[in-house]
Amino acid sequence: MSDTRDRAAAPLPGGIDHAELENDGPTAHGDRLGTPAPDETVLWKGRPGLGMLARTAFHTRTLGLYMAALIVIALATGRNDAAMVTAGLGVVLIALLYMLAWLSARSTLYILTDVRLIMRIGMAIETRINIPLKQVTAAHYRARGKDHGDIAFELSGDRLLGHVLLWPHVRPWHYTRPQPMLRALADAARVAQMIADVRAQYGEIDRNLTEIKDEAATARHQGPVSGPITGRAPVMARTGDAGLGDQGMEGAPA
Repeated sequence: MSDTRDRAAAPLPGGIDHAELENDGPTAHGDRLGTPAPDETVLWKGRPGLGMLARTAFHTRTLGLYMAALIVIALATGRNDAAMVTAGLGVVLIALLYMLAWLSARSTLYILTDVRLIMRIGMAIETRINIPLKQVTAAHYRARGKDHGDIAFELSGDRLLGHVLLWPHVRPWHYTRPQPMLRALADAARVAQMIADVRAQYGEIDRNLTEIKDEAATARHQGPVSGPITGRAPVMARTGDAGLGDQGMEGAPA
């Protein structure tokens, strides 16, 4: 990737040492889709919080309440043996879901640079996703509890990845045009604002300040619902030869 212009006039936030990325979660093994170029500034890295990921992506709380309701019904009808079996199955189910959530969080690393968002994901098959910031048209934020949240992205262009490949890092119910989503992030509001600020080098984007609607009724693609915001700090546009950050969204398994 080439960048011949001096960035000193509009400095970005302090970067993260590239070497740190190879010591924190899944590595990219030099794959250009998952490895920031030497001239890219790594602004942020993070991964889902285990407890929140288990509750929101693997629905442990909902299923736990469902199993508890079955136990209460069994006890109320005098079927103590059925209640004991249901309790045992419920414990096994929740344990399995938490294990899947742990594997998902452990195998995930989100990386934000000054030109793109990188998602290193995949419980069974490692996959690296490259999302150029210039193709992000809207960032949708949803608060999760007191200190976590999700950020989903609407993208321009025709090169799209499948819902199955992205799961669980994808906005629910959007199958026609899957929206990659950063799941269960601590301090997600700050990260969303950081993305908006960095994206400002390519122009304004829309940011939905209300909750993401996950109901099936919103499965059809909808436009942004809020007015545009601008980045607080101007960022100099990159010029020169087109690099990886200028290409469409793409991903590849390890």
